[in-house]
Amino acid sequence: MAKTEKTAAPALKRDVRCNTDTGLLKLIAIVTMLVDHLGARVFPEYHIMRVIGRIAFPIFAYCIAMGCCYTRSMLKYALRVLALAVVSQPIYTTAMGHQTMRAFDWAHNYYRIDLIFRHYYLVHPCILFALFLGILIIWSLKEKKYAATAALLALVWYIQSYLDYGLYGIYLMIMFWALIDRPAVSVLWVGAYMIWYGVPALRSKFDVTGVINAFPDIKVYTQFWALLALPIIYIPTHSNIKINKYVFYAFYPAHLILIYLLTMGKAA
Repeated sequence: MAKTEKTAAPALKRDVRCNTDTGLLKLIAIVTMLVDHLGARVFPEYHIMRVIGRIAFPIFAYCIAMGCCYTRSMLKYALRVLALAVVSQPIYTTAMGHQTMRAFDWAHNYYRIDLIFRHYYLVHPCILFALFLGILIIWSLKEKKYAATAALLALVWYIQSYLDYGLYGIYLMIMFWALIDRPAVSVLWVGAYMIWYGVPALRSKFDVTGVINAFPDIKVYTQFWALLALPIIYIPTHSNIKINKYVFYAFYPAHLILIYLLTMGKAA
């Protein structure tokens, strides 16, 4: 009897049927991220900048989901984001005020290994680490490695307080990917999830009703205004804007260096 060959289960695929205008999406994401970080560190008196900044993360999460559909190598994709996270973390912790020590003081104290790692533990990790974990989880789902998915979700649950956006960010990436071929269903689920996350029963952490008076009797978290990103994600556009992926990656540490220099100048 001839031996039957075992065939690997096909990876789950998703056809992107939402907005695929990646150049425009990336441009809006990096501009609103810059506005958000400037509002956090340089112009904290202008709360509207933080509201505008809420647009950035949903677009980044959607771009991750779309990248997982298009990339030829999930491993290389994940490693690129991880490498950028490792490089950017010291700059992020310093520029955003999470670490008072200058990012590169260890260069003059090369024998003090602890100065290097001080940027990587017991501090606020940059968003890239959450994006990296999102890629790993989506990868495990694509390959139907559900045990790995469960293990990664357990890890995320355990370290959620250390992740930017916590479980919310991870779930958002998964939802975008899982429903990327069903935009009508996706916008309903994603929109409902954002509203649930942005309108808590408890008192608002950040009162924006004085900025936008659409809901004079309802207080919302700042993250509620992430809903403004949904038209950009779900309505197809054709801008023909092209942004090289390496320029896109380089913008993250570059804008943090700019913010650091601006905060140093403002302090002086």
